Amino acid sequence: MRYHSKTASTISRTAFTLFASVLLVLSHSAQARDTKHHFSIADALASPAYEGKLNSAIKLYFGDQTYPAPTSKQGEYVSNKKTNAFGKSDLKACEWVLLSALISLQERAVAEGGNAVVNIRSYYKKNEFSSATQYECHAGAIMAGVALIGDVVTLPE
Repeated sequence: MRYHSKTASTISRTAFTLFASVLLVLSHSAQARDTKHHFSIADALASPAYEGKLNSAIKLYFGDQTYPAPTSKQGEYVSNKKTNAFGKSDLKACEWVLLSALISLQERAVAEGGNAVVNIRSYYKKNEFSSATQYECHAGAIMAGVALIGDVVTLPE
């Protein structure tokens, strides 16, 4: 009986070590993915998830989109947001986190007394990507992130 217990104990330790090693490898590879995407701003804004979420009183202008000459400039601000990407497609996670970043910029505009955010561009890890039609998102197995930078201004009514 003593021999049997020793064998069971050895098997349990071996199984635990193997299980822990597999978890370590999987968690490392899951965290290591950082896929850069450029997705459509228009498609994201048209998503049902966006309906009624953005403040229609605060206008958003991306990249080099034209806008009226501002009557005042309140400053340049950054929004850096992350979201849970587990079990979601990269596109869905990125659309969701873009919404969060845009809401943050709009809230900043309200706080600063502006009515628009212009020259919005992606600013992931302080690397700028400017486009009137696309935003940059980085997605992994667990998290997705969008960073935006833009100028809060007051546009004529």
